[in-house]
Amino acid sequence: MPKFAYQAINQNGNTVSGSIEAASASAVEEILGNRGLIPGKITQSEKTGGFSVAALNTALAKVKAPDLILFSKQLSTMLRAGVPILRIFQVLESQTENLKLRKIVGEIVQDIQQGHSLHESFLRHPKVFSQLYCSMVEAGETAGSLPEVLERLIYIIQHEFKIKNDIKSAMAYPIIVVIALSIAFFVLLTFVIPKFVTIFQAAKIELPWPTTVAMGLYQFLAAYWWLVLLAVVGGLVALSWYFKTPPGRLNRDTMLLQMPLIGPVLRKTAMSRFASIFAILQASGVSILESMKILSATINNAAISREFDRISDQLKEGKGIAGPLKNAHYFTPMVINMVAIGEESGNLDEMLREVSSHYDSEVEYAVGRMTTLIGPILVVGLAAVVGFFALAIFLPMWDLTKLAQKP
Repeated sequence: MPKFAYQAINQNGNTVSGSIEAASASAVEEILGNRGLIPGKITQSEKTGGFSVAALNTALAKVKAPDLILFSKQLSTMLRAGVPILRIFQVLESQTENLKLRKIVGEIVQDIQQGHSLHESFLRHPKVFSQLYCSMVEAGETAGSLPEVLERLIYIIQHEFKIKNDIKSAMAYPIIVVIALSIAFFVLLTFVIPKFVTIFQAAKIELPWPTTVAMGLYQFLAAYWWLVLLAVVGGLVALSWYFKTPPGRLNRDTMLLQMPLIGPVLRKTAMSRFASIFAILQASGVSILESMKILSATINNAAISREFDRISDQLKEGKGIAGPLKNAHYFTPMVINMVAIGEESGNLDEMLREVSSHYDSEVEYAVGRMTTLIGPILVVGLAAVVGFFALAIFLPMWDLTKLAQKP
């Protein structure tokens, strides 16, 4: 979209200037008029003939959770203050520091000027505003409670951001140890072992099996390193492609849910996400059937999403939510019972908030337990690698010492 430099007169009679991205000069005049400015000189910026630094920075920028949280808080605050929606987004456009989000806000301003609703404008940017975000904004617009809905959205984004950070922090140490261990294994195998083997062969010492295995691995890597590299890269590319297909995502997520240590954390995280999102959707007036559709798209696990689709099919037959949950996989008895009680008593959102709070604590405990158990596993792996190379070097070294002691 072309960029236009402008000069205009504000309400105080002062001349102001700046630049705006718009489809045409007439569109710039309309934008300035909506901002309460009297358009003056408008000129299109000269094209550089290449990809500008600003455009490159905007293309590379990412809208992260903290950016979306700040955006939602500012939007909610100005809505509560009674600021007109168009003016809100004009202010947000000028205040947003994230380049990509600023560009998106500018496009939303144009959509609103063309008569689109807020949730329709958000739907045009699915990489930033999830289906959950757009659906809840639509519910807030319909019910006239958009500020309250945004507060609930802010809670969800903050809640999920915290859980992701906790899991990343827990996995950082094991990943660093595994990388360091792999580098040490490669260095010992390619640089240390061959030098010692040369000495042992010169002394005509029979090599024990650890040394023979290590030397065999070294010779294989030296002769076929390109084949190993090709197999590793090809395997990663093939897996990446497969996991992008629906069957691949389903198999991957099913396997992860069944893995020891990781599986319990993922299942409890999914239950917490399900309960918190479902509770907020119910409090916002979204129907159960629409909630299942939103949950299926936002749960971030293909195996559990499939269960939501099955539940939706049973809901269309006129069944309540508790019954289909009993026949679904991955849902714990506590979740099923609390949903059943909430459905019978008419306070489903309250019961779901209790479930969410419980599983928040469970996730925190499970992440801590996973970190605790991974430590000994890494120690065993480290001991195995060190022990293997120690035997590969010191067993023939011991034979060499005995040979030197012979008269």
